[in-house]
Amino acid sequence: MQRLTITRRLEFDAGHRIPNHGGQCRHLHGHRYTLELTVLGPVHPSRGQADDGMVIDFGDIKRIALTYLVEPWDHAFLVSKQDKIILDFLKSLPNHKTVVLDDVPTVENLVKFAFDILAPIFVSETKGQLALHSVRLYETPNCWADYQVEGNPKA
Repeated sequence: MQRLTITRRLEFDAGHRIPNHGGQCRHLHGHRYTLELTVLGPVHPSRGQADDGMVIDFGDIKRIALTYLVEPWDHAFLVSKQDKIILDFLKSLPNHKTVVLDDVPTVENLVKFAFDILAPIFVSETKGQLALHSVRLYETPNCWADYQVEGNPKA
């Protein structure tokens, strides 16, 4: 069976800080993040159907990513549950959009969180036909982290 990867790019803005960092990143700041999702699966041989010749419609990748990751994180402050000072401050702001994470919001941790959120959704939404193969998250145009599955997924 023929398997291909396709990639969709999306962008969002979010704030964070790395509380124990020795440099500028310990301060509250934000980024224009760029997210790249790579999906692995077979090409649909559905002659005469809308998905003929596709692994998945790029619009479906966008819809899934927007619903489960981008919209919740966009214009939010991403904060570790251990960062009590900032977490308490954010809780004091009425209706503030805050995403509390299990660990420090470095790009390395964020890319893994993104993968862990989205991977089961891609499997579920495609009835096991496709797998989220990898996620790349750019913190700046020159700095990013990659996360991908180990081995060979079933899709």
